[in-house]
Amino acid sequence: MAAQETVEHKYVYDFAEGNKDLKDLLGGKGANLAEMTNLGLPVPPGFIITTEACKAYLATGEEPAGLAGQIATHLEALEREMGRRLGDPDDPLLVSVRSGAKFSMPGMMETVLNVGLNDRSVVGLSAQAGGNDRFAWDSYRRLIQMFGKTVCEVPGEEFEHALDEAKRAKGTTNDLDLDADDLRGLVDAYKKIFVKHTGREFPQEPREQLDLAIRAVFESWNAERAVVYRRQERIPADLGTAVNVVSMVFGNLGPDSGTGVAFTRDPGSGAQGIYGDYLTNAQGEDVVAGIRNTVPLQELEQLDKKSYDELLAFMARLEGHYKDLCDIEFTIERGKLWMLQTRVGKRTAAAAFVIAGQLVDEGVIDLDEALHRVNGAQLAQLMFPRFRLDHEFQPVAKGIGASPGAASGKVVFTSARAVELAAEGEAVILVRRETNPDDLNGMIAAQGILTSRGGKTSHAAVVARGMGKTCVSGADEIDVNVPAKRFTVAGQTVNEGDIVSIDGTTGKVYLGEVPVMPSEVVQYFEGSLDPEHVDNPLVRAVHRIMSHADAKRRLAVRTNADTGADAARARRFGAQGIGLCRTEHMFLGDRRELVERLILARTDDERESALAALLPLQRDDFKEIFREMDGLPVTVRLIDPPLHEFLPPLEQLAVNVAVAQERGEDVAKEEALLAAVRRMHEENPMLGLRGVRLGLVIPGLFAMQVRAIAEAAVAVTRAGAVAKPEIMVPLVGAVQELETVRAEAEKIIAEVVGDSGVEVLIGTMIEVPRAALTAGQIAEAAQFFSFGTNDLTQMAWGFSRDDVEGAFFWRYLELGIFGISPFESIDRDGVGRLVRIAAEEGRAARPELKLGVCGEHGGDPDSVHFFHEVGLDYVSCSPFRVPVARLEAGRAAVETDGSDSR
Repeated sequence: MAAQETVEHKYVYDFAEGNKDLKDLLGGKGANLAEMTNLGLPVPPGFIITTEACKAYLATGEEPAGLAGQIATHLEALEREMGRRLGDPDDPLLVSVRSGAKFSMPGMMETVLNVGLNDRSVVGLSAQAGGNDRFAWDSYRRLIQMFGKTVCEVPGEEFEHALDEAKRAKGTTNDLDLDADDLRGLVDAYKKIFVKHTGREFPQEPREQLDLAIRAVFESWNAERAVVYRRQERIPADLGTAVNVVSMVFGNLGPDSGTGVAFTRDPGSGAQGIYGDYLTNAQGEDVVAGIRNTVPLQELEQLDKKSYDELLAFMARLEGHYKDLCDIEFTIERGKLWMLQTRVGKRTAAAAFVIAGQLVDEGVIDLDEALHRVNGAQLAQLMFPRFRLDHEFQPVAKGIGASPGAASGKVVFTSARAVELAAEGEAVILVRRETNPDDLNGMIAAQGILTSRGGKTSHAAVVARGMGKTCVSGADEIDVNVPAKRFTVAGQTVNEGDIVSIDGTTGKVYLGEVPVMPSEVVQYFEGSLDPEHVDNPLVRAVHRIMSHADAKRRLAVRTNADTGADAARARRFGAQGIGLCRTEHMFLGDRRELVERLILARTDDERESALAALLPLQRDDFKEIFREMDGLPVTVRLIDPPLHEFLPPLEQLAVNVAVAQERGEDVAKEEALLAAVRRMHEENPMLGLRGVRLGLVIPGLFAMQVRAIAEAAVAVTRAGAVAKPEIMVPLVGAVQELETVRAEAEKIIAEVVGDSGVEVLIGTMIEVPRAALTAGQIAEAAQFFSFGTNDLTQMAWGFSRDDVEGAFFWRYLELGIFGISPFESIDRDGVGRLVRIAAEEGRAARPELKLGVCGEHGGDPDSVHFFHEVGLDYVSCSPFRVPVARLEAGRAAVETDGSDSR
């Protein structure tokens, strides 16, 4: 039998072999370069090394078999196409080596430009550029700087200090003023820095440069900043990055060359028009790094009208092709326009809604697709407040409004300090000349970011927009002095710890804390803005998309509310009832003493006296809520406090008694209280005498609450409203507990309701794992289930949220054990499985069983999609999150059910 021939795995693709739908394999950058190539746009030739090659390399620490040969084959083909060889001393081909993951991660992974330059080919590059020595040596110093920092971990600030020193020696602050001799000297300085930190000379062999750069891009997938960014943006850790090897085109050849970034619509507001930044005589990294302040893209029309007109035509073509806002990077090399990248552009929350509405109006997409293109996290951002400005607040500086919002906080100048103060609960504003990827942790920790350099496409702007952080960039009136921990502006000095306020919409910077006012989106939800008669494209877009979400969604959205005021606000926000009214919250404040009397009662008379005092108070509470929710269901959870919340602290009480005894005071009453508290003291109150257990141990407690609910419902109904109470028994673990409570409740309800027409449902909260696993039994006695996912998560994982989030969750997130806190988003595999089991077995036993969720997960966008998939009837969340849940419920219906909105 002949030996089976081994088929070599394909790791390298030419641009012509790919398309935009191959992002999993070719990464977003490579797939879109391939797409533009196939559209006939001017893309510099190159090839793509796949994400599979990256994953294989990261798994073993070695390049996969066959990769080196495939790179060589494609490099030779590229050299033939370009008519140049990599690093040829006389006529060199130079390439860029760029990362490109499936999802955009701006600035998080590595790029190396001008690969192929060395001491010999720099002379050939000058000749190739018509004797432009300055250009050649500028390109060489960029290669050493990027290669040193990216590939060999040379501290980037050492190169920056050398550049600053060269400019000081020249008496300038602009790197364009450095001539060829200055740059030749800078190359020598950079080489010495390289040797100092690596122990070897800068590599002169072009293929070695290429191979090391490719490996560095692979390894950058697991760099700290990339890991942090993925965690922040919920990007899976196992995707890997592709590597794009692209022939260099040069924007730094002189005044007829340049580089820029363009958007087909404003990524900040969504407005149609020409948006972007351009730099003459620069390479692409200069734009995104904010090293020099850019000019608006419109100025390119005066500088190079031919390229400008051609760029606008390409922008229109790409937006039409992708049917969305496109973010484009381009370079002009001596009047020749080259397209270096396109992608569906990151945008602010406001722009996302506005653009989705515009594209519907233009007939490009339908409302289902518009709903798919926005999300609940963006809507939540739009509900944040904005500055309330009057004559007292005058801006001291104005930059570019790069990412909207209103943010105030203490000034900090380093990422580490931002993280430190934020951990102490301080609001901070990170101030930098320009940010770089190493600042990511500080950007996450800060309320806002302020830079003195850069534009709408700088690193700070792009990353802040992606995270929903307020950002003002390019405020060049501000002189930032990081070592001295201060900045100066308008003759004033602002030190670290001073408070500033930044407006990411207008770009204005204020000294001190500026008061805030509600957003117009909140005003719309509360009914004070009519979307049909307000000249605000954002409000109109939100209204249109929310209306479609409401029409499509199957899940109802209720609210968690304990007062009439909360209920009223939630109803204005679109709540369709109350999914959780926590009665224990009604016993705080002045009523705590009554509950304490009840819990500590030693005789029937003491207990009945306390219950009699509580009954009218509870009845009035429920009347107010039923009136506000006229016609909508109200799920009232019977009292469920951890017992310690209503008892005096044991330690403090013991000390007080001992001190009083020492003074010879009469402490008989206090001693009796201490004995009672000792008798009822629990080591772990969260797992102790609470919920249904408390109701069974203290006779009359649940009966009093049931009577108050029923009497309130009858009173409200007879007054002309419609009360729909649902009584929820908490912490049930066995059907017998629920059966006992229900039997007593039904007798009271029958007595109180009479012929009023009020119907009262009785159900339970599924928050104990045993309840989920015996749901079929419990459903025989329950008319509804409401999943208490907070407690269900605590008990399923075996930890207390109050104790563990600050203790070790940070480490679990850091190690990748958690992608996100299980209290923030439902743990689908564990807690979610319990929910699924209970839903399926409960409905099997009682087909008409109503199913809802009332834990914090009810307002989490990803969790809402899960609850839709499981088949729940409603989610319940805090009033402020009701619009978010409505939107996500609509998105879930469109994405999983198509046009079926049932």
